[in-house]
Amino acid sequence: MKDKIIEIIDCKRDEYYSLSRYIWENPELGNKEYKAVEALTKKIASEGFEIEKNVANLETGFIASYKSDKDGPTIAFLGEYDALPQLGHGCGHNMIGVAAALSAVSLKEVVDTFGGRILVIGTPAEETYGGKVKMVEAGIFNYVDAALMIHPSRDYISSGTSLAMEALQFDFYGKPAHGAASPHKGVNALDALVNFYVAVSTLRQQLTSDVRIHGIISKGGDAANIIPDHTQGQFYIRAMKKEYLQEVIEKVKKCAEGAALMTGCTLEISNYEETYDNLITNQLLSQLYTENLMAVGITIDQIQEKTSHGSSDIGNVSQVVPAIHPYTKICASDIAGHTKEFRDAAGSEEGFDQMLYGIKAMALTGFDLLSDEENLKKVKGT
Repeated sequence: MKDKIIEIIDCKRDEYYSLSRYIWENPELGNKEYKAVEALTKKIASEGFEIEKNVANLETGFIASYKSDKDGPTIAFLGEYDALPQLGHGCGHNMIGVAAALSAVSLKEVVDTFGGRILVIGTPAEETYGGKVKMVEAGIFNYVDAALMIHPSRDYISSGTSLAMEALQFDFYGKPAHGAASPHKGVNALDALVNFYVAVSTLRQQLTSDVRIHGIISKGGDAANIIPDHTQGQFYIRAMKKEYLQEVIEKVKKCAEGAALMTGCTLEISNYEETYDNLITNQLLSQLYTENLMAVGITIDQIQEKTSHGSSDIGNVSQVVPAIHPYTKICASDIAGHTKEFRDAAGSEEGFDQMLYGIKAMALTGFDLLSDEENLKKVKGT
């Protein structure tokens, strides 16, 4: 039956490339992916899937479901489709939603034969607001047995790690005054923010090497001759494990509190984006995927191991259900993501044909879980 799955994917190659190209030609930012969602759900519905939109209170989130009359596991393929500002699909997310859809569609006969359910879960705004976080919080994954997704890249990379991340905003409030005539009557909120920035820079040397803290001054004042009464900094704080991340966050907050105290300012701390947990790759599921990737023609020496210093909302999913997030090569190895060159590869036929290797491997991994109860038990640790 694995040969049949590959045959289905090959037969549907042209129509799904057209879908990927349409999304590529119409890039949309996170939570505004209206054209992408309409095109994806229309196509998946035409393949016999039931569609639920606006899931987890996300206007561009959806679940497409195909269910057998027979009992069996629920396997979810995760799709993304948000673009980058100005650059468009420089991260190749136009391919990810299509990969999830084509993998799921190729498994319909498997579900009919062995039982179970396959889902395509459309997850918006990975680049910014983290739709998967909201879906985890809403319980979408409570009845999912395994979650799989692939990401285009410049190399074949096995599912590895990602950093837990918190996006914190620090607002300092002081008192305005004329900078020349009466500076002594003011309370300088910019002094507080600058002192905080310096304190964070000093803190870095006392943290483990996996930690990343980086931020900007998003508001520094209104005019040079007015003592700033409101300033703002936005920071990403990352660590390999979410438990240690919380320790680091407390240290960063203490830096902000100290800066406010020493300048006489008041302080407000808030989250300006969702919190991402670290990715926990399910190693047995990853092994199945790698074996299937080799079965469709990729050699073991072409597959790299990955330790990431980035963050993704797939981490939150991996905390509650077995999950993988491998990468599939679509371009030359000297082309970096989030570039015009990578964007062009993500829209090309050549890039899509490379992506098919990952799509086939992901579909075959879904087959392994649906058709063999022992595989699923091992993956779930039961």
